Amino acid sequence: MPSTPPGKPGTLALAPTPAPGADVERRRKLFDRHRTTPGAARRFVAETLTQWGRTERLDDVQLCVSELATNAILHGAPSGGLVLVRITLADTQLRIEVHDSGDAPPHRRHVPAAAETGRGLLPVSALADDWGVEERRGPGKCVWAAFQHSTVPAC
Repeated sequence: MPSTPPGKPGTLALAPTPAPGADVERRRKLFDRHRTTPGAARRFVAETLTQWGRTERLDDVQLCVSELATNAILHGAPSGGLVLVRITLADTQLRIEVHDSGDAPPHRRHVPAAAETGRGLLPVSALADDWGVEERRGPGKCVWAAFQHSTVPAC
């Protein structure tokens, strides 16, 4: 489904999808909406990518999943809600998704220099090769970030 990247009104981006017949690895995990969710999501991603031998952009991926999970627990998932983290590896692209039940899409904002919060999407847009937002069936949204990687697993 097309998505409108936050901060780019009126533009559409197609979410990256694996080519038909491509080898695809997938993992997903549900997390309770809790202040420890971003750290748990980082560990889940690190363990998964290490098992797959795909650690060449691990720091970037972990920072992005942490920011997206933080946004989900602060602004997306209601109290008692869940956050889903999904990782998809296909050919030369890694995609991370963070799903929550909130309907409001994230957006980049102008943040005063002294502000302690509000910059989460800046590192995502700087580190990921692409990112966007998709609607889900039922309530909520999916915020995703995609990363290009080599076709040869790291040793």
